[in-house]
Amino acid sequence: MDATFWAFVALIIFLGVLAYFKVPGMINGALDGRAERIRNELDEARKLREDAQQLLAEYQRKRQEAEQEAQDIVSAAKHEAELLVKEAKQKTEEYVARRTALAEQKIVQAEQDAVNEVRASAVDLAVEAARSVLADKVDAKTGGELFKASIQDVKTKLN
Repeated sequence: MDATFWAFVALIIFLGVLAYFKVPGMINGALDGRAERIRNELDEARKLREDAQQLLAEYQRKRQEAEQEAQDIVSAAKHEAELLVKEAKQKTEEYVARRTALAEQKIVQAEQDAVNEVRASAVDLAVEAARSVLADKVDAKTGGELFKASIQDVKTKLN
């Protein structure tokens, strides 16, 4: 018999021993276990990927909301600033108008006071001049009567 024949017999015996000890089942079990672990890892990776996508979408939504809120805040601040500027401008214009009116009123009052003072001085001078002229020309009794009459006349003309 040939060596090839004995090698073939040895191979069959070896395969029989392997089958007797259920080595192919163990190999299949190990391969099935490994395939199950790989499947579980793929499922877990898929789940993690989906969770990551959900988190990304949530963060993008929150970012958009935050940007919108920031734009709203900036818009409200600009609007409020515009209102404050308008109000300040209006108050300034009102203040200037009040101050101008007050200054004009003071000028008119000062002019009136100056006119009244000039009139009073003119009356006093006229009365004094009349008294002095009349004192030279008229005696004491007549002078007193004329003086009283002139004062009365001046008072009626001024009022």
